[in-house]
Amino acid sequence: MNSGIIRKIYRVKDIENIQNKINMLGTNRKIKFDAVSFLNTRLITTILLTIILILFSNIQYFIIPFILIIYYNLFYYFLITDPINKRIKKLDLEALTFFEILTLTLESGRNLENSLEITCYNIDSELSNEFKRSLMEMKFGRSLMETLEDLKKRIPSETINNILLNITQTNIFGNSIIETMNNQVEYLREKQMMEVKSQINKIPNKVSIISVIFIIPLILLIILGPFIIELL
Repeated sequence: MNSGIIRKIYRVKDIENIQNKINMLGTNRKIKFDAVSFLNTRLITTILLTIILILFSNIQYFIIPFILIIYYNLFYYFLITDPINKRIKKLDLEALTFFEILTLTLESGRNLENSLEITCYNIDSELSNEFKRSLMEMKFGRSLMETLEDLKKRIPSETINNILLNITQTNIFGNSIIETMNNQVEYLREKQMMEVKSQINKIPNKVSIISVIFIIPLILLIILGPFIIELL
């Protein structure tokens, strides 16, 4: 099935939305595909599943549509939604170190472009690779602000996108980039601290669940064991 047929089946807006989501998966993903191949695969496999369920299963026909809807949504979830969520967590973890070093480099008196180059080539991370791609695009004549705008489209993290927005606005209005970055780094520290506190607060609930499932039955077994043996 070629892309022309796909474009007749799906709206251009839907194809663009899926492609934007795919761009947020990054270039290091294991399975590489574009919006058209994604739509092709999902449509064809859904049709094949329909044929298999009708011809080779004993499932009632009225249940098949529900199975297909579940498959249709799970296909999108496991190939796009879940990888994006995992990438957001990874990028957010890398952000603090990256922007801390970028801020220190800026404080040494270098401009933003040079500071980004130094930071990128001293940090090996997925976020750093995205900035490296932007710096590479600049060598072909694009401006720093243009590449940062495109970078925001490839980054699914709202936190990092807010930092990029602040950087571009600072550059446009001529504000202090060092002050802006210090504020952003402080925000990232507080955000990570809140996340750690949130995880700590969840520990009692997890312990309670484990106690109910494993420990309490074991205690009851120890207490009631002699009586059960005596009855037997």
